[in-house]
Amino acid sequence: MSFLKIGIPRSVLLCLLLAPGAWAQQPTATAPALACTEALAMTPAHLYGTWQLTLWRPEGSETAPTSTGTLRFERHPEFPGSVRGHLQRTATGVSSQALVSGDVIEGQFNLDESSDGIAIDAAWVGAPQDCGQTIRGTRLPAESRAQEMEPLQFLLRKSPGWL
Repeated sequence: MSFLKIGIPRSVLLCLLLAPGAWAQQPTATAPALACTEALAMTPAHLYGTWQLTLWRPEGSETAPTSTGTLRFERHPEFPGSVRGHLQRTATGVSSQALVSGDVIEGQFNLDESSDGIAIDAAWVGAPQDCGQTIRGTRLPAESRAQEMEPLQFLLRKSPGWL
């Protein structure tokens, strides 16, 4: 018998062929709906992963961004109630990178941005929306950078998938 050539023992083959309903389509369970995480219930773990970034001037709109990029958050190694991550963005053909640290407390998202890992360049303040899948707010320059940076509006959209 040809089935034996591929290594299926005759007893297993007979059980498969004779078992009632062995070839019947089994009903598939539908995936449970994901619970909506309200802004007040968000924890740092809800921020983990990759987020798509859009920045625009307050008088403009997110459809005409001044900069786009990604933010990647992971557990902060020193502060368990916070996140640490990397920002990569492009503005008018110029790419930049920065380190970020922040948290979400009582529904408010706070983030510090630093290009050198020492001095704070900007502070981000926003609010989670859409069951924690988006965050909107304002990116404000640090006092020391106020002359060279302008305030910008931001939108973060959670990318699907694992870290």
